[in-house]
Amino acid sequence: MSELDVSLVYFLAVVAFGAVFRVLFRKWPCLSFASEFTTSFVLVACWLEVQTIIEIGEWAEGLGSDVTLTIRFVVLLTHGVICAGATGNPSLTLMNFLLLETPTLHTLLALAAQFLGAHLALIVAGYYWAMELNDMHIIKNLIFRECSTALRVSLVQGVYSECVCAFIFYLIYLSLRCRAVLIRVPFFAAVLTLLSHAASGYTSAFLNPSLAYGLTFYCPGFTFTEYSVVYCLGPIIGMTLALLLYMGHIPRIFAKNLLYSQKTHVQVPKGDGDEKKK
Repeated sequence: MSELDVSLVYFLAVVAFGAVFRVLFRKWPCLSFASEFTTSFVLVACWLEVQTIIEIGEWAEGLGSDVTLTIRFVVLLTHGVICAGATGNPSLTLMNFLLLETPTLHTLLALAAQFLGAHLALIVAGYYWAMELNDMHIIKNLIFRECSTALRVSLVQGVYSECVCAFIFYLIYLSLRCRAVLIRVPFFAAVLTLLSHAASGYTSAFLNPSLAYGLTFYCPGFTFTEYSVVYCLGPIIGMTLALLLYMGHIPRIFAKNLLYSQKTHVQVPKGDGDEKKK
């Protein structure tokens, strides 16, 4: 278990860093978009280590799939609790923009902060693996520049996979977004874990462009543009379709409900009706 002990210390350090900066940013509400930087950093930094455990730990250390699934769930659950109020996900940020919940400038700054956080996480993880604190990191450091891509199908199939998984998740997200935190956060973490496991042979269902940027955009096999098409276009299309199906329209684009009729039935009291007849 010493291999996982090292990873646990790394997880705790990253989460502590994110929690401290989240507290600091709360003192300046005008810089609320900056919390997206730390939220994205925490998610990508932790997920890079999770990916290492999945890719190397299962065959080098004999870790079972039940262990890796549990680690995925715990990381997503912890991220949801610590970073509540920030998304760390460009797709969710765009959805809030389409729902008229965030202005244009705030949205653009949040998107930039998310990708900057993901890039910093990639740099920090590289230094962390270079320390070679355990056997997994020794192997990871050797193959760091030759990482295995998460995209294991064609571009069309990849876009379709990300779109379908995003559609399922965001439809659930919209249905439960007003529920209590104790209900929605564990449920979202479980759904994301299952989708990621189910799509592991296709795209890994990141459903998060900044997360995919940190995890697979620099891996050989596809160009940066091809990765962008799959992991940016796919989740955005799925999110938009889920929003349209759930609400019947997209508030930022259409004011009129396109799918569902909004009929109001006004009942006139009998007394008033009788007076009018007289």
